[in-house]
Amino acid sequence: MAYTLSEVTIRTDNTADGLKKLEELWRDVLNGTLPLLFDSDHTFLQGISPVARYGNYASNESGSYDLTIQGVTADFFEHMEAQVGAGSYIKYEAEDADGNLGECTKKAWGAAWADQQSGKIKRAFTSDYESTVPAEYAKDGKAHCYLYIAVQK
Repeated sequence: MAYTLSEVTIRTDNTADGLKKLEELWRDVLNGTLPLLFDSDHTFLQGISPVARYGNYASNESGSYDLTIQGVTADFFEHMEAQVGAGSYIKYEAEDADGNLGECTKKAWGAAWADQQSGKIKRAFTSDYESTVPAEYAKDGKAHCYLYIAVQK
């Protein structure tokens, strides 16, 4: 009997070792070692997208946090757009024409951190979300990253 996970969580930080753990977790999810996008029989689950949730922050981006990778459906993105409209979240988007997902993600986080440092936003450090789209799945052939950053009102 096949089974799936709805989410998987690790405790990490933004040090080199912490980012390595993060990369390893993503690799295990994307290759099906952890049955989140595939069931335990390695059958792909249609309509499920992987989203990273950052939460349980020890302090800010410099401290430890929980990284949860969860499988979501399209209604998740509709909900997050409503949260942006309500002012609870700020949405950051970035793309990379060369299809480099890592660079695309760095651009999006760089913009969020720059806005935080300049005082343009005041992060809530509750739950933040990241969704990436590899170039091979994007209609325009570019890598895309979408961040939903929780802000204080």
